[in-house]
Amino acid sequence: MSKPFPRVDRIAARRRFERAAATYARAARLEAEAATRMLERLDYVKIAPRRILDAGSGPAREAKELRRRYRGAEIIALDFSPAMLRRVKGSFLWRPFRVCGDLASIPLAPGSVDLVWSNMALHWVPDPEAVFGELQRVLAVGGLLMFTTLGPDTLKELRRAAGARVHEFVDMHDLGDMLAGAGFADPVMDMELLTFTYEEGAKLLADLRASGKTSARVDRPRGLAAKGLKKILSQIERRASFEIVYGHAWKGAPRKLADVRDIVQFRRPSLR
Repeated sequence: MSKPFPRVDRIAARRRFERAAATYARAARLEAEAATRMLERLDYVKIAPRRILDAGSGPAREAKELRRRYRGAEIIALDFSPAMLRRVKGSFLWRPFRVCGDLASIPLAPGSVDLVWSNMALHWVPDPEAVFGELQRVLAVGGLLMFTTLGPDTLKELRRAAGARVHEFVDMHDLGDMLAGAGFADPVMDMELLTFTYEEGAKLLADLRASGKTSARVDRPRGLAAKGLKKILSQIERRASFEIVYGHAWKGAPRKLADVRDIVQFRRPSLR
């Protein structure tokens, strides 16, 4: 890795989203935009999943569109926030299955899903490499993982003003290495930079708070006096950059058995 991954306090992260559940839908414009762009990428992938895992689903806003695309597919919304899961919607005849759980210990059987969809969740986990291992475990052979997360240039303007109060994010090349290390095949990574403009810095902070995107770093400073907040607000730029990292990879056939013995395939020669 290019640098050690900044540790995330899982309990603090969960608390952020519990508190933001009621305001998340109107404030999480970044997540909505990333989901739209990720859905467009699915147009170029030929899959027919029977079961889809929305990993780190929040209120699972894309479940309806995924269901429309893949008729008859079961959708499982997995999140660590009960308050978010209570806001998962469906229709009179259909609703996603809701599971409260940890991405590092997914309560699903091996090979039980065909598509893992994860929008803007991976930067909230303490150990993304372990999560990739879990996602690989629950995917069926030939299954697809598609995700978005945040890259290092995210909130660089705010970081200049607030320092260690702002998260740091993993580089997409390191994420690609983690995918390969977890056993995924043909990982593809790319990124783009989006900029949001605000009338004033206070509105940026209000949006981050309302969507749950406030600091959950283990080493974050605790508490902020009025004087300190005033200083930060005076230095905040009226724009915020977000580096969206896109990734997808496939689960290939296993190369080893559970007892780590290699799998060797012998092909019968053709007779002519």
